[in-house]
Amino acid sequence: MALRLFRLVVPSGAAAWKAVSPVATAQIHTSAVRNLRYGWWAYALGERTTSRFKENSKIISIDGNLACGKGALAQKLADKLGMLYMPEPDTHYVDKMTKEKVPLDKAFNGNCSLEKFYLEPKASDGNSYRLQCWMYLMRLLQYSDAVEHLLSTGQGVILERSPFSDIVFLEAMFKEGFIRKQCVDHYNEVKGVSICEFLPPHLVIYVDVPAEEVQKNLKASGKSYLQNVPLSYLKRIETAYKKNFLPKISEEAEVLAYNATQAQDIERVVEDIEYLKFEKGPWLEQDDVTFHHMRMFVEDKQRVANMTCIPRYLPEVTVGAHEFDAAYYAFKSLPGKKYAEGYNEDVGDKGIWLK
Repeated sequence: MALRLFRLVVPSGAAAWKAVSPVATAQIHTSAVRNLRYGWWAYALGERTTSRFKENSKIISIDGNLACGKGALAQKLADKLGMLYMPEPDTHYVDKMTKEKVPLDKAFNGNCSLEKFYLEPKASDGNSYRLQCWMYLMRLLQYSDAVEHLLSTGQGVILERSPFSDIVFLEAMFKEGFIRKQCVDHYNEVKGVSICEFLPPHLVIYVDVPAEEVQKNLKASGKSYLQNVPLSYLKRIETAYKKNFLPKISEEAEVLAYNATQAQDIERVVEDIEYLKFEKGPWLEQDDVTFHHMRMFVEDKQRVANMTCIPRYLPEVTVGAHEFDAAYYAFKSLPGKKYAEGYNEDVGDKGIWLK
């Protein structure tokens, strides 16, 4: 299965977010000329992760239904706590990682459409599950960026949802009849071999907004494709959060829940976070050695992406050899894609090898 023709080298999470981070990174593996990837030599020369950690060196996930105010809460919390805010990824997250000037066609981004999902959730071409599968990968890549940023700088990160909570959409889709049971089995297998490589967020904050109010917020958004999202689908998401995800994640992470009004009281939320002791979860079991291996893993985005490609035939997501070959050459024909970055004369590269 091939969902995207990834470049073999993509910007690391720390590099991708460097412009918005006020925290200086360690200088052992960098120079004025270029930033080098963290590696064994950096660790051998004494670079350690735990020495960077402060009180707010945490990963916090803001969860909740659609249009419940997650983004506003996440942004305000990040500003208040001095943490990095990463907005919820969309289907073009890889384009942001590779710093595309213009988002590439959906053919190179999972071949799926969020708008089509809301307008035609039972489309016979399998768009619904391709979207779900692709978004899981986007969340996984973003989460690897968040972990890399935390370990590289010590600055905490606040996310909107995570690959751990992504399953609420799968459950809602299946119960609404948007996807088949085989898709659920495929998703669970993919998640089973990938999510185990990551530690859960330190804290999950759930914004509890009734499905009826969520539907009103969607209609008020002005986006045409969100005007008729089924109330039953929104209720399924709410149920999946409360009955499955939150009870399970609370075994390894701290959980705070607020209604829409309470979530607007940032001072109260910050105070509640400060009262938490963070005395549970696998993060407590880590040391500089395990953080070193974790950092080596999360900076390898190709390795992270490859975990979601398993040898299973599923019509919704399987790409045949001829189709893959056509997509590969179509990608290579795009401006600046024929050769590695800096070697493409068609986009103005002027290296000595082009003179």
